Formats: sequence, C-alpha cells, structure tokens
Amino acid sequence: MIDALTLAVGLTALVLAAWCGFAFSRDQATKDWHFIGMAVVTLLAVIQLAVGVVRLVGGDKPHQGTTIFVAYLLGSAAAIPAAAFMSLAERTRWGSATVAAGAVILAVLEVRLYDIWGG
Repeated sequence: MIDALTLAVGLTALVLAAWCGFAFSRDQATKDWHFIGMAVVTLLAVIQLAVGVVRLVGGDKPHQGTTIFVAYLLGSAAAIPAAAFMSLAERTRWGSATVAAGAVILAVLEVRLYDIWGG
C-alpha cells in the first residue's frame, strides 16, 4: 500500500470525526458541509481501495493474508457512506455523533490496514 495515502485517509477521517463531534457538542445535526467532508473522505477511501486492488492484481501480497486485507479495504470504503446514510435517518445531534463514530472507526481500520499490509 501507499503509506501516504493510508495516512491521508486516516487523518482526514479524524478531522471529520472532530468536526462532527463539535457539531454534536453544539446540538447540531449534520449539515451539507458535513456531507461534502464525508464525500472527500469517501473518495480517498475509494482511491485506496482501487490502489489496493491494483497492487494485489500486480502480484503484491499483504503479510497477513489477502482475504482479510480485501475485507478491510471494503470495510474502509463503506464506513463513511454507511454513517452518512444513518445520519440522514437521524436528523438530530445524534446523526452528527454517528458520523463522528464512523470516522473514528475508519481511522482505526486504516491503522489495521497498514498492519495487515506489513507496515
């Protein structure tokens, strides 16, 4: 994997978590700006998914197994869209908390992806 991309996804996820956590603390639901942030983080995660698949097809192998690596890649790409969908269903401050939690989960998944690849 590309270490800089993994770091970028993890850091942007943590920024999104802090931003949505701040909205939660101010008793605000997710706004359009939050969804733009979610789109940026999701785009980075999808780029990482594509890079990971290309590296696998190119013959590179993760140290801890291909199946678990692909599962974590798919989970990383789906974490923020799932949180965004749930925040649309809950248009209160708890929607912001859901996105913040999803973003923290994505950051943890990034650390695990780095470990699985052999970092």
